[in-house]
Amino acid sequence: MRASRPLAVVGNVNVDLILGPCAPWPEPGTEVMVEHDDLRVGGAAGNTALAWAALGQPHQIFANVGRDAFGAWLKDGFGERANGWITEDASTTLSVGITHPNGERTFLTTTGHLPRLSWASLEGMMDGEALSGGLLLVCGSFLTNSLTGDYGKLFDWADRHEVEIALDTGWPLEGWTREVREMVRAWLPRCRYLLLNEVETRSLAETENVGEGLDRLQTQLKLGGTAVAKLGANGAMAKAAEGEPIRRPAPKVSVIDTIGAGDVFNAGFLLGIATGQDLARAVDGGIALASRAVSTAPRRYEFGEPQ
Repeated sequence: MRASRPLAVVGNVNVDLILGPCAPWPEPGTEVMVEHDDLRVGGAAGNTALAWAALGQPHQIFANVGRDAFGAWLKDGFGERANGWITEDASTTLSVGITHPNGERTFLTTTGHLPRLSWASLEGMMDGEALSGGLLLVCGSFLTNSLTGDYGKLFDWADRHEVEIALDTGWPLEGWTREVREMVRAWLPRCRYLLLNEVETRSLAETENVGEGLDRLQTQLKLGGTAVAKLGANGAMAKAAEGEPIRRPAPKVSVIDTIGAGDVFNAGFLLGIATGQDLARAVDGGIALASRAVSTAPRRYEFGEPQ
C-alpha cells in the first residue's frame, strides 16, 4: 500500500451495549431474557478509529468522555491516542441497542457527555502541522451540539492547515426538517467529501432517487468534491465532480451485526483516498472492509473477500 496522507476523525465516542434478539417489544413492567450481549466502544468516530487501528493505519482521533468509570474505560480502549481528550463533568453517553430477529434495531441513548464537546477544547488537541495535507472525518454532527455550533471555526482551521474535510452527519434526532437541511447545506461548501447513507442522501437532497440526490449534493460541495451514498447490502454509489456516477456492489455475506457498518465503510474509503486510489477502488475498499466487519464475531477488519 502506498504511503498515506494523514488521517484523523473527530466526533462522538460513547459506550455501546448491544442486547438481543428481542421480539416482540416487551410490555411495560415485564422482563425479557435475551441470548446475546456485547459491551463495546462505540460512536461513529470510535468505530472508524477502531477500524484504522486494527489495520495498523496511523491516525488521530479527537473526542471527549464523561467523568466516570465508563469514561476511563473508553480512553483505555484508544491508548495513547486518547491522552489529549477532555474529561467532562458529566456521565459518559451510553447507547443501548436492542436487536430484533428481522435485523432491525432499536436504540436508547443517554445524553451524557457528547453535547459538551466544544471547539475550545478540541482546538488544543489538534496539531495542524501533523495533519497538514491530510483528511479529517467529521461525524456525529447531531450529537456534539457545542462543537456543531462552531463548525465554521473547525472548517476555518482545516482551510488554514490544508486539511480536507469529510463529513458524515448521521441522522438528525428531530428528522430532516427544513431547518436541519439548511444548516447542513451551509456546511457542504466547506467539505471535500460527503459520506451519507441512502436515506440521509435522499432526505438532504429532497428526492426519492438516490442517484439524483448524489448529483444535487455533489454540486454543493467544495470544488472537486465527491458525494458518496452507502447502500448497505447493495453496496455504494459515488459521484465526483468529473465523470458519471459509479455504483459498486457488495458481496453476499452472512450478517452478524451491522451496527457501525457505515463508520467502517468510511474508514476503508478514506484510507483508499489517502493512499491515492481512484474513486472506484476507494469505494470497493470501504465496501470490503464493512462487509468483513458485519459478518465476523469478534469483528475482523480486513480488505480480503469475506468468508
